[in-house]
Amino acid sequence: MASDDGLVWLLAAGPAGAAGTYWLIYRYYRNTDKSHAYERDTIIEAQPVQGGEEKVDHISKTTDPDIDGDNSDDYRERVQRVQ
Repeated sequence: MASDDGLVWLLAAGPAGAAGTYWLIYRYYRNTDKSHAYERDTIIEAQPVQGGEEKVDHISKTTDPDIDGDNSDDYRERVQRVQ
């Protein structure tokens, strides 16, 4: 009968060890025991907006659907052979 008690404990150790390992990994990745106050911990001082009103490179009513210098038709230039 003594060997049966040892076998029962051995069989119970597997699921208990698995549950303990799962719990430790869950706690490690979830950090459920930590707290983070976003409003308090991430305070950023507001600053005035900097910039200008200069308009740069505006294209309107274009009829050319392609990008200048594209190489979509020249596949031998696009794809380089591995050597």
